[in-house]
Amino acid sequence: MAQEEKSDRQSRRSRRLIVAALVALTQEKRYDRITVQEILDRADVGRSTFYAQFRNKDDVLASEFARVLGLLQDRHLASADDPAARLMPSEGLFRHVQEQQPFLSALVRGMAHNSDSQKLHHHHLRDHAARQLALAVGSHPLTVPPEIVADYLASTLLTLIHQWLEHGLPYTPEKMDAIFQQLAMPGIRALLRHEISETRELGVP
Repeated sequence: MAQEEKSDRQSRRSRRLIVAALVALTQEKRYDRITVQEILDRADVGRSTFYAQFRNKDDVLASEFARVLGLLQDRHLASADDPAARLMPSEGLFRHVQEQQPFLSALVRGMAHNSDSQKLHHHHLRDHAARQLALAVGSHPLTVPPEIVADYLASTLLTLIHQWLEHGLPYTPEKMDAIFQQLAMPGIRALLRHEISETRELGVP
């Protein structure tokens, strides 16, 4: 047991070093020009240590984004008061972007030249929204295919984040969340209200 705990601590430490190395490198050069070897050198870890946890540098980015999104969602669920609000921790994500502006600004510049990296964030947000949407509606079918709803939310939020970063964060996270809520959420709330009312009229639990 002690050996397993020590191994887990070492694994978590190496992950933190690798992520920190990638963050630092994105502030020095474009993301698409960063190599795995540069990450290894900056993190001072071996190649076997890296590949024991990640497939490539995109996997480093994806895992960190998933970790942050999960933490934000846990906090968000504690305060969300309606099914639509639970679909996306948008305000928390805007705050995280503000806190990590140098890293994310560099990343966005690099992603402009790397469509695979752009897809990583979109897929994570889309899949996250899809999971929360499934929890909100249960087994009841939506009049709009849920994959379209999830894709719409992810695309809208990422577009706003990219625009915000590219213009130097001229608005507060609260203002950006209000813009997201105004642009994206009325239709989502109307859709969910319709489904809930239809379900009640049919007597479906």
